[in-house]
Amino acid sequence: MDLFDATPDAMSPTRLSAPPGLPGPRRPYVIAHRGASGYRPEHTLAAYQLAIALGADFIEPDLVSTSDGVLVARHESNIAQTTDVADHPEFAARHATKVIDGIEQTGWFTEDFTFAELRTLRAVERLPELRRTNALYNGDFLVPSLEEILDLAGRFSTPHRKIGVYPETKHPTYFRALGLPLEPALLGALDSRRLNHRGAPIFIQSFEVSNLRALRQITDVPLIQLLKHEGRAADHSLTSYPEMLTAAGLAGIASYADGIGPDKRVVDAALVTEAHALGLQVHPWTFRAENCFLEPAHRSGEANEEYGDLAAEIRTVLDCGVDGIFCDFPDIAAAAINDLVLVREW
Repeated sequence: MDLFDATPDAMSPTRLSAPPGLPGPRRPYVIAHRGASGYRPEHTLAAYQLAIALGADFIEPDLVSTSDGVLVARHESNIAQTTDVADHPEFAARHATKVIDGIEQTGWFTEDFTFAELRTLRAVERLPELRRTNALYNGDFLVPSLEEILDLAGRFSTPHRKIGVYPETKHPTYFRALGLPLEPALLGALDSRRLNHRGAPIFIQSFEVSNLRALRQITDVPLIQLLKHEGRAADHSLTSYPEMLTAAGLAGIASYADGIGPDKRVVDAALVTEAHALGLQVHPWTFRAENCFLEPAHRSGEANEEYGDLAAEIRTVLDCGVDGIFCDFPDIAAAAINDLVLVREW
């Protein structure tokens, strides 16, 4: 049986060589969500490099595949809103409508481009109405490959500060059905840099279940099960996300993963305590400064694009004992965590 074709609930939950969970970090991790995406167009080397400068412990690429099997960082395989592809008449005929994870989408898709073709495009800001300053960088940056992101992290790592990479496998079932499985290329890139082992500064994450279960059987790299506040995984798991957040659901996750990445809206002290008791780290997502992304108590003013009190919102989950946070503004996250550490040490 092909491990990656198995349904989640058909897979054996047995953990192989991986220990039952990881110890929590000394201080919560700053996970730069798609880089410093509050300040530069997301998933660009510029956004990742800035995130490192602003204090990120991990930089996070969402991985999709080109037609020739190169893993690149894009929010989704549909690049209509994240590149200038619409301005390239030579690719007009590749405009298409597809169903991905049950949702119909129209645009241009990475799996219809070779890596060389994709490199003729330039990244653009995905949320220009909210992040107008980011849009000033439209056209300045290439779409990066996973290899380039790993090399960037390696260049900026020192003996005293290792920069981690936290890749998300996007639409793994969809890409596998196309004959473009994400996992072999991902593990191959880690292997070539001696990062495919338990102690490497790597987490692999997914909203799906079956590919994490399969990965558990072939790698010791820590795995994170992403969880939404509603719905269920696109690989047709029999268990919904809310059910996975129960005590029984968390116990099931602990049989193949090392942590959970829950929607910040479902995080409370009880969830963190339950997860920790099972050896699971907790890395909630996604913290952003704009009013439209903040909980009402932390908003400032009426405009969606105005910044509210992101630091206060971050403190609410830090007080619950989380082990890391995904944030578009790594400097704000790092400052909030530094304040927490100072208070604890005082």
